[in-house]
Amino acid sequence: MNKAFTKEPDAADDDDDGPSLPPLPAGGKNYITPAGYARLRAEFLQLIDEERPKVVEVVHWAASNGDRSENGDYLYGKKRLREIDRRIRFLTKRLDIAEVADPSLHHGSDQIFFGATVTYANAKGEERTITIKGIDEVDHLHGEVSWVSPIARALLKAREGDEVSLMTPGGVETLEVIEVKYPKVEE
Repeated sequence: MNKAFTKEPDAADDDDDGPSLPPLPAGGKNYITPAGYARLRAEFLQLIDEERPKVVEVVHWAASNGDRSENGDYLYGKKRLREIDRRIRFLTKRLDIAEVADPSLHHGSDQIFFGATVTYANAKGEERTITIKGIDEVDHLHGEVSWVSPIARALLKAREGDEVSLMTPGGVETLEVIEVKYPKVEE
């Protein structure tokens, strides 16, 4: 293939704002738990106050050594600065639109809202427990799902004992809500 038709990365490719996330529903909010918000804010402050200044110092030192074309500290440092700046932009946007919702306000309720930990069973009797959280704080390995995910959308507003329908690639699946829990109110 002629080299003229190959795509090479350019500086414009470095300017995206990180990983693409599921889009928020039209007019929707970016709900997040207080703990999730605190975690994102701590990461943001750590990047700005600690990591970025250290990398800037290394890049400044490396640049003062002369030839930058084969200077590993300079090249790696500039790349790391772009990564840090991209993450800072991403976190700034996400924190600006975050709507902190405290799930402990629903403690004792049997209806499913944001922040609920739900145990449900499918038609085969297989039980599964999930916690409904914000897009930016979900950890799938710990049974957390985003509030915009199909399973969360199917379960929201249901109560213990209700049956809900979930559209899956294999067809419609009926789920029975077994238990709904919320964290206790912290005093």
